[in-house]
Amino acid sequence: MTPETLEALASARAARRPVALLTRLPDGAQVLYPDQPVPPALAEAAEAALRDDRAGPVTLGEESWFIHPQAPPPRLIVVGAVHVAQALVPMAVAVGLAVTVVDPRRAFATEERFAEGATLVDEWPDDALTALRPDSRTAIVTLTHDPKLDDPALDVALRSEAFYIGALGSRRTHAKRVERLTEAGHGAEAIARIRAPVGLDIGAVTAPEIALSVIAQVVAARRGKPA
Repeated sequence: MTPETLEALASARAARRPVALLTRLPDGAQVLYPDQPVPPALAEAAEAALRDDRAGPVTLGEESWFIHPQAPPPRLIVVGAVHVAQALVPMAVAVGLAVTVVDPRRAFATEERFAEGATLVDEWPDDALTALRPDSRTAIVTLTHDPKLDDPALDVALRSEAFYIGALGSRRTHAKRVERLTEAGHGAEAIARIRAPVGLDIGAVTAPEIALSVIAQVVAARRGKPA
């Protein structure tokens, strides 16, 4: 690997920017996608590898390449250290998500309630999300039912490239939320990114069932499946 390629990889990691290292077999020539131009078929294969987080060889015409995705771990930011969050965190960790739970109410965001698997942040949600810089490999879920906490988080989320935004609450609750976000300057297209009521419609009632519906919807969004 050339020093230039190594430096570009380090820069991408620091910025949490997904890239794919493409190595041509057998001569070892390397290209960093999408930083460098590649043929459309190779670009499509690189996109698929990044989407699936899967390295492997590919043969295109007379050329063989090895595609190695270099991407930061996908993240889930949970706003609200509530009962649903307690059930959601271990499920998210099990499917490979790095989890951060944000809640300024210190009595809720405790290590006793979230024994392992999550980073706890007791800052105001908009400050926390601004510092965390949600990107295209970040999912965000708000669970508090409190507009003072959920709305600031959603405001930041809608201005980000997060691949998934979900909010707990009934359709009536969400209709009021839409009014507030519209008044805050968000357009209908942006607000439509919010999955609300959050989670797949599986008839969930209990906290673990709601958590299951949420994580299933997050995984579907991450894999590019309609849900």
